[in-house]
This record gives sequence, C-alpha cells and structure tokens, in this order.
Amino acid sequence: MRSLLPALALTLAACDPARQKAPEPEATTPAPAPPAAPTGLTSNLKSDEDLRLLPAVAVRDGDGWRVDLRAWVFEPEEGSWRRGAAVEALVSALELPPGSEANEVFRKRARAFLVDNESGKRVVVRISAKEHVLEVTGANGHSETTLHLEDADLPAVSTPVIAVLQPGDARSFTGTIVRLDATGVSVVSDVDDTIKISEVRDKQRLLARTFLKEFEAVPAMAAAYQRWAAAGAAFHYLSASPWQLYDALLDFTGAAGFPAGSLHLKLFRPKDSSFFSLFQDPREYKAPLLRMLLRDAPGRRFVLVGDSGEMDPEVYGDAYREFPDQVVAIYIRDVTDEGRDAPRYRTAFAGVPEARWQIFADAAALPPTLP
Repeated sequence: MRSLLPALALTLAACDPARQKAPEPEATTPAPAPPAAPTGLTSNLKSDEDLRLLPAVAVRDGDGWRVDLRAWVFEPEEGSWRRGAAVEALVSALELPPGSEANEVFRKRARAFLVDNESGKRVVVRISAKEHVLEVTGANGHSETTLHLEDADLPAVSTPVIAVLQPGDARSFTGTIVRLDATGVSVVSDVDDTIKISEVRDKQRLLARTFLKEFEAVPAMAAAYQRWAAAGAAFHYLSASPWQLYDALLDFTGAAGFPAGSLHLKLFRPKDSSFFSLFQDPREYKAPLLRMLLRDAPGRRFVLVGDSGEMDPEVYGDAYREFPDQVVAIYIRDVTDEGRDAPRYRTAFAGVPEARWQIFADAAALPPTLP
C-alpha cells in the first residue's frame, strides 16, 4: 500500500465542496436562542439532506439551564460522479484490494469528508414538550444556538433532542443533552489512544487507523468506564478528531460498550494546508473545552483521563493548577514508555499532589471507584 498522507491530502482538498461555496468560518459563535417554535413550524430539510444533532451539555444558568446546541446539515452526495471518481482514484492509487476491509472502510470514511455542507437551513427541535427554532446553518453547514431551558425541560441526566421534520418525512434525527448537575462526578476522557487505539505519534499509522481500519478499543477501558458510570459518573469525550468522524465514533463507542455522554469534536476543512490541522497538536483545542466544563460546574468533581501520546498530561496539569478543588484525579495511559519520574511528568504535574495523578499501562490498574 502506498503512502496515504500525500494522496489523501491532495484528493480531499481538490474535491472539497467548500471550494465551490463562500468561505466557511473556522468556528461558530453560539447565538442567542430564537423564540420557541410556533405550532406547525418544521425543519426545512430536503429529502436528500442529512442532519446531525450533536451531543451537548446543559449547565446551570440562574434558575434554569443553558445549552449550546450544535446542528450540522449536509448532503451526502453519494451519487456524485465527481466525488465517486475521487474516491475510486484514491482506492486505485493506494492499491486497496477489492473486497478488503481497508477498501470498504476507506470508501465509507473518505466520503464523510466529501459531503456538501448546506447553508441557510432552519432546524426545529423538540426537547421534552417544547419546540425550538435553531439558528440557520452557516457556510460550513453548522449552527450553534444557545438555548435557555427550564428544569421541566431536562427531567433526566440525559434528555433526547428530536428534530421536527416536514409532514411525510419519516426519517428520525436525534441528539442528546447531558445535564451537568451542580454536584456529582464527571469523567472527561480523551479518545485517541485513551479509549481508541489510534497510534497518533506515527502519522502514517494514524491515517491507516482512521481511514483503513475499523476502530479498535483499548482493552478493558469500556469496562472501567461502565463501573464508574454505574456509580453515577457522567462522561464527556473530548477529541481533536473532526466532526466528519462523528458517525464512526458514535458507532464505535456504542459497539465497544462505552457509556454515553457528551461528545466534543473540532471543526475541520479538508482543503489546502488546513488538512494537516487534522494532525496538529490538540492542546489549543482541548484546553478551552475542558476549562469551560470546569468553570460552568464549580460544585462538581472532575476525573481527567488521557494518554501520554500528545499533550494530555500538560493540559490536565494546567487544569488542576487552575481548578485544584475540582480536579480530583488524573489518569494517563502510558503509550510512550515513560516512567512516573520522567522529567516530562514532573514538569506537567508540578504542584499537583502525588495522590492526584496516576500513570497506567493496563486499564485493570484503574481504581474501581472514583474519588
């Protein structure tokens, strides 16, 4: 098999539908929620357009709850000749044998990066008994709307969000809001090389793990998380993976038995040099998300789980120093063969009590209960 990185970068960039549209923003800013939906108003999706309502977190805001709810509307373009030809060209260039796992996985994953993002789409959702109109989608197909909900709107720790579609549209698009109660325990987990084997330190292997192989769970991590979930812990998965892998990651976590939770991924455009941001250090992306969770739930205890492959020790050490009363434990999966006394860890965890952080190679070493 030939080198995947150059071919993938060039082909996805050349086929990027955003080149045919107005430039999309690198990020979106949550907008104030529009009024509740009038009776009969529905999402204006066409039959060939897909919707994803991405898992969100609800935090206390006065007497109610605040939720930044993200929607993504896109057209899969499965029948597009141009995109089909691009995928076929890549399959040929990479010499992927017909009928092989690599061939099938690559076709599915690559097409997720070649969709047409749909702008100007209105999405209407139902949360419990109320309907809400979300902000229209931007050039990147995404919208993020700040909703203010009442206690009755979020009766459980996890509440479904259901898209209201046009009459005759029998499809179902659902999401989840995870309620971040004032007290309790939240597990903030990295994904790549923490719960999913990704080999992020080797970019060719990372690409193969991402585009050519079914995702593989880190042994025994799901069982450890399930024990913590059974004791009442909420879960928040922070990943530098792009939203284009949302479906694949959702299927993976469900099949592997990881507890449901909020999922936080990054916006990414497969064009020009920004393609390579898929492999850049995630510190600048993940640290603000972690800080937001800690800041918005000052009465909760947080357990941070990551790995040594990138910057999790440094990000988590910073989090403890800023929120020492909330970060009660840090667990780092060793993928770099560094001992606890390595200079890197001594720097990353400077000022963090020895009992608050642990390096582990086997998930069986994780404690059965949380602090």
